[in-house]
Amino acid sequence: MIEPKKLSSQEIETWLAELNQSVEEKWQLKDNKLHKQFMFRDFVSAMAFMQSAAEQANAMNHHPEWCNTYNRVVIDLVTHSLNGLSSLDFELARRLDEVS
Repeated sequence: MIEPKKLSSQEIETWLAELNQSVEEKWQLKDNKLHKQFMFRDFVSAMAFMQSAAEQANAMNHHPEWCNTYNRVVIDLVTHSLNGLSSLDFELARRLDEVS
């Protein structure tokens, strides 16, 4: 497995623009992390998303910081080992959009 590298500010902006092209609710940069809030119709739907998201994250061995309150799931992504964003964060974000 290739080790991820920390992305530069310019690379982050490019990756973020590409990530947000096809989604209604956009990912944002917040506290040097990729940040997004997902809203669902109810708690069960939010938990189903979290289960699918957990499977994607585990397959990548790249795990989100997240919080669930009823029908809302807030996710922050960062590559802790690099203390910044890497391609892993953007790939996981893309997968989370797909399962949402």
